[in-house]
Amino acid sequence: MEHKKTMLDYIADCPEFIRNNVADSAALTKPLVDEYVNGGYKNIWIVACGSSSNGSLCARQFIRRHLKCEVKIVTPFHFVSSENDFGETDMVVVVSQSGYSLNALDAIKVIEAKGRRCIGLTGDVNSDLGKVCDVVANYGVGRETVAYVTRGVTTLALFFMLFAVEAAVRLGIKTAAEGEAVKQQLLKAADINAAVQAQTPSFIKEHYRQLSGMTNAYVCGVGANLGTASEGALKFGETVSIPTAVYEVEEYIHGPNIQMTPRYSVFLIDGGEGTERIHRIFEGTQIVTDNVFLLTRCADYKDEHNVMYVPMDVPEEITPLCWLPFFQMTACQLTNDLDRWNKHPLQRAMEKFVSSKSANYVNSPFSEDTPGRA
Repeated sequence: MEHKKTMLDYIADCPEFIRNNVADSAALTKPLVDEYVNGGYKNIWIVACGSSSNGSLCARQFIRRHLKCEVKIVTPFHFVSSENDFGETDMVVVVSQSGYSLNALDAIKVIEAKGRRCIGLTGDVNSDLGKVCDVVANYGVGRETVAYVTRGVTTLALFFMLFAVEAAVRLGIKTAAEGEAVKQQLLKAADINAAVQAQTPSFIKEHYRQLSGMTNAYVCGVGANLGTASEGALKFGETVSIPTAVYEVEEYIHGPNIQMTPRYSVFLIDGGEGTERIHRIFEGTQIVTDNVFLLTRCADYKDEHNVMYVPMDVPEEITPLCWLPFFQMTACQLTNDLDRWNKHPLQRAMEKFVSSKSANYVNSPFSEDTPGRA
């Protein structure tokens, strides 16, 4: 019998995809780079939701710093209903991994109605999204058949980072040598991603009683890792099926922590910016709950309880590519062990009543191995 793919399969090959996509950077990003350079754009609007929004948020700081532009991320329904006042020099990119998300298709209609070129980023250029765009690019996710996407988030974040580098070189913001140096840093992320994957199972085992007993959680980050935190919270919610909130680290202690009790779980991500303050908040959270965990690159804290230390010789804006697998692997193992793939039958009824995908989604490969579905 053919092996059904799992989240873990797609997480495991992320380092290889990072290496391959960096090597293929120019060709992979060419459709979007050509559009950005030739279109005379300055700032970028990314229209995306869920994991596509989170992957974009993981890359936002990188794009801002390397391409010297502003990046705005808007969910499609908000874009359609409320905020679509983009200007002539704003490049609007609609992202949908499957290419069948109804809200993404609605966003394209708004862009088209304004007489602007429709630009799509997807894992399937032959999807509904691909067919209605003037410019469509495949961001190098390959075939991912579990709807609880993992490789898709990592490759999307990487694509936007590579796009920023290639566009910066084309525009003279960076020299070719400077662009190549940044790509070498991105290659390092592949090895660090693998290192995080290697350490995560033992961390889960060591803290299994706490992790398997989670009833709710906060996931907090700052800078680029606000994207990592957003994806971590989403994964815990949609797989482990526990209420999970995401906050910027300091924001978390400005109100959200007031409701906390010793039953709460908290994950703090330190990618290298604000390290001392994050650690102070980690220490403070221990006053309320034993279930607070720190993911850090700082060796000063490596021997502390509930700390996962992984050395990272890359700038902070690259570290989401490194930390993402911790949350992906933890979510998958806990959902397996707690047998939570099957969701409430009324939730499935709701899903059918207010579908988020077009009718052609049945032809998509992006959910055929999703656990808990007929």
